[in-house]
Amino acid sequence: MNADPTIPLHAALTGRSALLDDLRPVLGRRPSVVVITGEAGVGKSRLVRELLARTRSSDTPTLAVRCQESDAPFPYAPLIEALSRCRPRPEELSPVTGALRGLLPEVADLLPPVPPPADDPRAGAHRVLRALCALTASLGRVVLAVQDLQWADEGTIAFLRAVVSDPPPDLGLVLTARSDTLPHTDAEAGGGLPFPLRPPAHAVVVERHLAPLSVAETGAMAAGLLGARAVPEEFADRLHRWTGGLPHVIEEVLREWSDATACPARTTGQPEPPLPASVRRPLVERLRRLPSDARRVVAAAAVLGDPAPVHLLGAVAGLDEQETRRALAAALKEGVVRAGGGTYAFPYELARRAAYEAVAEPERPVLHLRAARALARHGGPLPLVRVAEHYRCAGLRTQAVRCLEAAADRAARGGDAGTATDRYLDALHGGPSAVVRDRVALKLARVALNARTGPQVPAALRNVLGRCSLGPGPSGEIRLLLGLLLRNQSGSGLEALEEIARAVPDLLAVSTGQAARALAIIAIPSLKGWPVGEHRRLLAEAERLLPQVDEEDLRSAVLANRATALALMGDPSAWDAVADLPEALTVETAARVHANLAGAATALGHPERARAFQARAWQAVRTNHAPYLEAFVETTDMLAAFTSGRWAGLLERAERAEEQYQDVPDFHAETLLVCGLLRLHTKGQTDVARRLLERAVRTTALDTGIVLTSAAAAVVRVHLAADRPTQAVQAVEGVLHHLRRTGAWVWATALAPPAVQALIRDGRDGEAHHLATELADGIARRDAPAARAALLTCRALLTATTGPQTGAGGSDALYAAAADAWAALERPYEAAYVREAWGLRLLAAGARGGRAVLHEAIAAYQDIDAVWDVLRCQRGLREHGQVTVRRPGALGYGDHLSPRERAVARLVSLGLSNREIARELVLSHRTVEHHVARALRKLGVSSRTQIGSQLGP
Repeated sequence: MNADPTIPLHAALTGRSALLDDLRPVLGRRPSVVVITGEAGVGKSRLVRELLARTRSSDTPTLAVRCQESDAPFPYAPLIEALSRCRPRPEELSPVTGALRGLLPEVADLLPPVPPPADDPRAGAHRVLRALCALTASLGRVVLAVQDLQWADEGTIAFLRAVVSDPPPDLGLVLTARSDTLPHTDAEAGGGLPFPLRPPAHAVVVERHLAPLSVAETGAMAAGLLGARAVPEEFADRLHRWTGGLPHVIEEVLREWSDATACPARTTGQPEPPLPASVRRPLVERLRRLPSDARRVVAAAAVLGDPAPVHLLGAVAGLDEQETRRALAAALKEGVVRAGGGTYAFPYELARRAAYEAVAEPERPVLHLRAARALARHGGPLPLVRVAEHYRCAGLRTQAVRCLEAAADRAARGGDAGTATDRYLDALHGGPSAVVRDRVALKLARVALNARTGPQVPAALRNVLGRCSLGPGPSGEIRLLLGLLLRNQSGSGLEALEEIARAVPDLLAVSTGQAARALAIIAIPSLKGWPVGEHRRLLAEAERLLPQVDEEDLRSAVLANRATALALMGDPSAWDAVADLPEALTVETAARVHANLAGAATALGHPERARAFQARAWQAVRTNHAPYLEAFVETTDMLAAFTSGRWAGLLERAERAEEQYQDVPDFHAETLLVCGLLRLHTKGQTDVARRLLERAVRTTALDTGIVLTSAAAAVVRVHLAADRPTQAVQAVEGVLHHLRRTGAWVWATALAPPAVQALIRDGRDGEAHHLATELADGIARRDAPAARAALLTCRALLTATTGPQTGAGGSDALYAAAADAWAALERPYEAAYVREAWGLRLLAAGARGGRAVLHEAIAAYQDIDAVWDVLRCQRGLREHGQVTVRRPGALGYGDHLSPRERAVARLVSLGLSNREIARELVLSHRTVEHHVARALRKLGVSSRTQIGSQLGP
């Protein structure tokens, strides 16, 4: 296993640089012996090649040779090869070196005459040994490297034993040998060497055992080979498992793996790497050298896959314990398997694959069947998934499916919904009978709701429904659960509602409780769903059926969905419905309903209720491992934190969640929303924020009044800050259409005030007044304090279109009432936004107090770290001739770009003018000019067009 020297040096020496630095000075001292051991492919040859390159000089020649594997090796073959390349000085040669004339014709003319023949062949052999030692000593300061001593012939071993025991004073000796264990100098043979190391006291001896690379080092080497800065940790871990951290195997795999550059992007669904011939061939050759029983045990280990004890290997191989132990000893000696903790396994996965492929095709099913039966008899919990795989490979599909179903049932009982879902899917894909298929599909549909599933589950359930083998009860329940999956996890909003609606007739035929549950589910309103009136009708149908529902779990589910639906509609009776919930809810139902209620209470403007509901939701999910419910409660909590102005550390938390929840559209959309809003308000990164908000809008499935409205409101504020009122109006049109179509005006809280402001600034006063009227009518008789605060804000903003007013209905009173309303609802951002609009209104009218009100807004924004909004207020003060005093102690960035300079430079690189940048970042034109000048200087360029190339990622 000798690697190609064309590998990039920085990748080849990953994890070995420190060792090279240690060994180099050793060879500088004489006499010295360096011994390097390690298993095949660990990089011994490459290390020696680099070590010799670093120590080579004009006065220190190096002779590097390798012992070759051979059934009948020629005596002294590697030494003859090395010495044939030297040019000894005749005057320094001992007469005994003449014995080498026949062995070294290349330098025969420089050697003394051939001595008389010895009478005893043993004396002649000893003379050759002495001659080799003498010729080596005559070379002076030289480095001799002899590699792969596990294949050395007896003559070479005798020579090295003699040289190590009495080394020439100027000799540097480097030896390598294959060994899977650490060296032991005092052993009969030192760590893979075919002779013991017994050097004199004055010789410098260093032994090093090369271990495989760690996971981190494997990732670093892979990155070097792929030309990447880094590879994901998950990919490095998988590559290490495949290759055992052996550099040669890593290199060969990545060389042949055409998709390797793409595979690190994801950690699931990756294809297995190729098994290069250069990796397979040496292992197969070692297998051929093994005795028959050892090959049988190796085949058993390859079939079992996981580390296995002696009795299990023997059962699969068909050997008794003593035969198995002898066979394992042979396999261990050859380095085919490793021992650890009383079990035996291959050193890495590709080695197991090579051994498995060496098993004759007809023998594999027999071995797999033995493995399944042996594992079934094995003590401890039955490894059902492994047994199922062995049955599958043995061609026994029925037994395989039975084991997979049992494994899924066990995971479901233990609360591991994700694992149970995977196993039920495997069972369905295993080709079960119709009866088993229908039974497993129903179990899958029930458990998948609490797992974070991909598209495979809906596809599998649709496949079962399409076979028309189910009765009305199972068909209706599976269709209901499929609809829930589509609604909650797959991003298919209206399709999900329609699927659940189709389930109702089937459910009514067999279970009033299931039908009531389905109706209560689709009664929950959404901004992309049906009009609120239709949801109310469906809820009334569910309530009509409720007295006929005797099953406690179904009754609880209907009551929970009823409370959720009423709360999301802002119905005053929602809190009575919450009081009607039974005390003994299941963990799943408790987590769902309280997370739903917490989100509704936050949106409606009931912060104390929201906190209480959220606490109960957290309490529920902490008692049960359900990834979907954990994600549900976490995203609800993040939205509440943003709404209440608890922004410290929230961006980092939201970005972690955004990476984790990409497989659940609505949760992913909510994390994207929070990330986008915080990027805008706390960082002033308007371009990044808008991209995140656009992704959130595209991702959300149904949206219970959060994502579409909040994202549109933020985009409106960006356009208004950049003095683009027409674009601001365009940004709200789509969401206003959803609000008008559904009648869900209680969800217009975030959008209505900036929408009214945009219409006013675009000269569309009549439309602004009409929007406020629609909002007022839409929230009449609704329990929606936040929407009422938004209505107050709209009315305050509309005073700009009606002229000066005084008294209780005057603009000052309306602004003050709106700010107080938001403060009472624990919404500091909205309260500050009202004060900002109020202060600017006063400054524009030349009235007293405008500066003070705007400074109150700035202070409130600063309390929640709303940097972008502070800058917008400060610009408003400047535009009205008010001077702002910069706080002392500003952070210096030296020759590095400050965050604001980098933001300006980024927009310059996109081709924006200074005036456009000023509007985008809410800065003055002169401030932008200063930032551009500093960016040009710090980046060392003279033109705006050069900024992009120097800016970096």
